[in-house]
Amino acid sequence: MTATTKPVIALREATFDDHQFVVELINEALEPYYDGDHRAHANRIFSTHLAGGIDHKGHFSREQHMFIATVDGERAGVLHMVGKKQGTYKISPIVVSNRFRGKHGIGRTMLEYAEKYARSQFARNIYGTVADQNHSALQFFLRNRYLIAGSSESHYKAGIIEYMLYKPLLSNEYIEQFDAPNISIVPLESAHRDQVRALMLELLPMHFNGVDNNWIDALYAGYERRITKDINEKYKLIFVAVDSTSKVLGIAGATPKKGEPVKVMPFVARTLPAYSALLADIPNLLRGYGHKLYTHLVPIPEQVMALQGMGWKLDCMLPAAYHDDHTTQQWSFTYGETFMKKMRVKNNLLQQIKSGKKCLEVRVGYDNIRRINIGESIMLTSQTDSQIVRIVERRIYKNFTEVAEHEALDLIIPETSATEALAFLRKIYPPDKQKLGIYVFELALG
Repeated sequence: MTATTKPVIALREATFDDHQFVVELINEALEPYYDGDHRAHANRIFSTHLAGGIDHKGHFSREQHMFIATVDGERAGVLHMVGKKQGTYKISPIVVSNRFRGKHGIGRTMLEYAEKYARSQFARNIYGTVADQNHSALQFFLRNRYLIAGSSESHYKAGIIEYMLYKPLLSNEYIEQFDAPNISIVPLESAHRDQVRALMLELLPMHFNGVDNNWIDALYAGYERRITKDINEKYKLIFVAVDSTSKVLGIAGATPKKGEPVKVMPFVARTLPAYSALLADIPNLLRGYGHKLYTHLVPIPEQVMALQGMGWKLDCMLPAAYHDDHTTQQWSFTYGETFMKKMRVKNNLLQQIKSGKKCLEVRVGYDNIRRINIGESIMLTSQTDSQIVRIVERRIYKNFTEVAEHEALDLIIPETSATEALAFLRKIYPPDKQKLGIYVFELALG
């Protein structure tokens, strides 16, 4: 291979001739972070692979397969995958040899191969474990959108913290449900109150005893005291998730506490996209009221994925705390020095931003939008991807007719006509929303 020749990277199934390479590479990679006989372990999983991948000893293992990554035919890495009877796959392990580490994207190629293989077997998710002290490997998985499920001290080796990471292998149908609705998170208004009351009475009592009309009246009374900003008055902030027709889909109430945590409760939504929208926007909206947020929930699996994906952490489990039949979970979100505002974007539009086709983003002037300044960095997020952008310019208009007169609509919604783009924007933001002012942000990647 010459300096100008692009190397050929490939993956193939391991063969008998790969035995020594596999054993030595796995032993070298695992020894610093795991106790045990790693050569014996490597021999066992290698032999299982050669014998057809059927694990006769693993209780939950359905199959095991090992793959070798090569660069121009030279061995460069090992990928071992364990298919579980529960419909998931474990990466155990994935290792790049020292000679090729950090070169040619070998690790990324192997990880993509693993995910593609797991999808071909209709797996729900793919997961693995990484030692906290193995900083490069941990950052590698996080960069590739793996979520931290939790950690355990001295799990495989004394003094070593082990992280469990996973990545949901989402179907197109699942992703599309997040791109379909247009959901805004706005402060509670009088017009929302009846819908909010009905939603809370429908969804909260199943997990929280004591939620009735009197409880909701007390919540609304706390909201009226928000003007005091006096923690001893136990004032409330209330935000609602609404669609373009002002239908209420979710609610988040917030109570600033002594010591500057903020309790976010109630926190409930009728749909998963509304739940995710609240999770994404509430940290932006409550910034300045405390150093961290916490909430008490009884979440379903999809909500847990949303919590972890948005950077919330599980603090503790509270058995029968609010209801005899449920264990309540406490989740928290801590603001750090590196906290960055997030803005939700449909996945197809996010890909157009990343490709450079779309460099203008349109919003109406909710409080959190008005606080976005020129020069500020924002993280754009969809259900499956993210991109950091810098705000280059901010322009404000009274209506979409003015927007069409001064802006290139194909940079707002690429690959559509001006008529289609305007119709789309007016559907998202009807006249009552346009009264807030229309903000056009010019974006630059990075």
